Amino acid sequence: MSADVLSPGVPGAEAPQPIAGRGRAYWAVADCWNVVRRQLTHYRRKPVYIAWQLGFPILSVLLYGYVFGGAMKPPGGGGAADYRDFLMPGMFVMTMAFGFINTATAVVTDANKGVIDRFRSMPMAPSAVVTGRGVTDVILACAELTILAATAFAMGWRSDGGFLATAGAFGLLLLLRYCLTWVGIWLGLLVPDPEAAGGLFAVAFPLTMISSVFVQPGTMPGWLGTLAAWNPISSTAAATRELFGNPVGSDGSWIQEHALLMAVVWPLVITAVFLPLAVRRFQRLSR
Repeated sequence: MSADVLSPGVPGAEAPQPIAGRGRAYWAVADCWNVVRRQLTHYRRKPVYIAWQLGFPILSVLLYGYVFGGAMKPPGGGGAADYRDFLMPGMFVMTMAFGFINTATAVVTDANKGVIDRFRSMPMAPSAVVTGRGVTDVILACAELTILAATAFAMGWRSDGGFLATAGAFGLLLLLRYCLTWVGIWLGLLVPDPEAAGGLFAVAFPLTMISSVFVQPGTMPGWLGTLAAWNPISSTAAATRELFGNPVGSDGSWIQEHALLMAVVWPLVITAVFLPLAVRRFQRLSR
């Protein structure tokens, strides 16, 4: 992609030489964008994948908002409409959290079909395969949030935090999705097949349930409530509720009182741990 030469390993082929005037940074970005285009084209040609990826969050919102919403009590009391105001930021967070399963499935599918090996054999920036996946996931996350926000608006949910606070809340949601992308890439390079990647739902579902997505941690048994409060997902849920101007339901604990801070710290910690793991795993594929 980034060199106008014959493929390496072919008799008579020359070593890749970059085009004059265009350095590594240019080709890293260009190759990344080519990978993104390839992945988005894949979704366009098989719309059932993106229909499920975008449709599941809508079904979840309708299910929890209307089927269970009447039986739930929001912080400070109130009816089903008040609970939906509490629920919607949590549903945004849950959708972003579940995204790493889609990432892992896409990565392991490409690995099993030899696509990643093909990319590695081409004269392209080695980082493009990984960064291209990350950019694609952020683009899809933006589409998911747009559809979810429109659905929530139709259900009566509103953000009362102002434009900057609302933009900041969506920024935190995308930050969570971006950091979990590296978890998904690492797991996608680790699991043997797409079926095993689909089984990661058994891990993701309890992770989102034991959090403040649906209820306040203070309503849970002591040890479970503490675990839920320190769940990184809970920090993002509480921070987005605060920025949206929706009910937060803090119990006064340190982790909940500093939700905005931890909504930034947790993704940075997750990225610092799983980005090197994903890169190292990718580099070891050829060994």
